[in-house]
Amino acid sequence: MERRPQWWPPLLKAAADAEPPRIGRVIADHLLPYEEEQARSASVLVLLKDDPDDHGPSVLLQQRAASLRHHPGEVAFPGGAAEPGDADAAATALREAAEELAVEPDSVAIGQTLPRLWIPVSGFAVTPVLALWLRPHTVAPQAASEVAAAHQVPLPLLADPANRGTVRYPSGRSGPCFQIAGVPLIWGFTAGVLSWLLDLGGWARPWDTGRTMELDRR
Repeated sequence: MERRPQWWPPLLKAAADAEPPRIGRVIADHLLPYEEEQARSASVLVLLKDDPDDHGPSVLLQQRAASLRHHPGEVAFPGGAAEPGDADAAATALREAAEELAVEPDSVAIGQTLPRLWIPVSGFAVTPVLALWLRPHTVAPQAASEVAAAHQVPLPLLADPANRGTVRYPSGRSGPCFQIAGVPLIWGFTAGVLSWLLDLGGWARPWDTGRTMELDRR
């Protein structure tokens, strides 16, 4: 049996007990009728890898292709829309991660599925799936028309106050963001889930919530 890092069980317990993050509109059990009708199910894989040197875990992210019609060039978790053959949200997340980055499903241990998050602008109800990468291996974009790059980002870098800020969305709302060297600005849904993850795992550090970062409008 593969070794689970010490931070994994407490993280799962915190994820099971905690209130969901306030990203978009949380819809775990209370969709309005019109939202239920138009919601499309999707999942993302929040895949964590342990650092053998005990520098803290890292998370697998991907950069969307610049040619995509929706969210071009943005940093996101592997994931996508559910298909009829998917058994559940975790199956969707694993299938998408395999298709996008060649993540081997057998190398991943599913830990916790989180409440669905309603994203009105896209019409998706997205389920984040927390998972542990038991046997990490090389990954790479499988279709350049969809994914431009893969990024393994250490959580301590995300928690560094120098890398955190707030960004104003095109809608006028604002939310957390992260600026990591070599990675485009992380914002929106992805940044919200990462911020929540740092809090759950006890990795978060005090940071200047009044510090603003600029969103590339292109």
